[in-house]
Amino acid sequence: MSNIVWHQHSVDQAARARLKGQNPVLLWFTGLSGAGKSTLAGALERALFEAGFHTYLLDGDNVRHGLCKDLGFSVADRDENLRRVGEVAKLMVDAGLVVLSAFISPTREERDSIRARFPEGQFIEVHVSTPLSVCELRDPKGLYVKARKGEIAHFTGISSPYEAPLSAELTIDTSKGDLASQVHALIDYLTAIDVISSNRLASLA
Repeated sequence: MSNIVWHQHSVDQAARARLKGQNPVLLWFTGLSGAGKSTLAGALERALFEAGFHTYLLDGDNVRHGLCKDLGFSVADRDENLRRVGEVAKLMVDAGLVVLSAFISPTREERDSIRARFPEGQFIEVHVSTPLSVCELRDPKGLYVKARKGEIAHFTGISSPYEAPLSAELTIDTSKGDLASQVHALIDYLTAIDVISSNRLASLA
């Protein structure tokens, strides 16, 4: 690695952000399987996209079709999966995008490691805190049933622990309220911290 040097390009993150009219960040949606991470992140991206903002959504299942298709579900492989996603997200934020990621990411150490790669304020942890009982009732992929039968080893929330964030920027329980109000809570937060401008949100009214 001693012969590898980071090349600083003449067009930087600040210039890309100005062109897009937004401040780039990574929103990291974490929570149990079935908590509603992908649904919430997807609805937020749609709302931002329709208001003219530049976004990209990284989804846990989707990255395993390409970027991480060589990885399994051992502890080491899951750590590597998140490491890769964190590095890709960092590049996308450098490109000036508002990046949304939806991953169980069960340990605080994993999430804090990704947060440490970003400047202060550019990593926003969103804890999708939907209770396990609700997630099991939803069970969109039938994974909880298999986990309860012992057919899936190290399943988060059943045979493997989930460490809830201690100080997430936002906490949303998708079993309370409706999706529209939850998306608006996220948008209000992004507006409050100047990631997006309120004068471009008329289409969301």
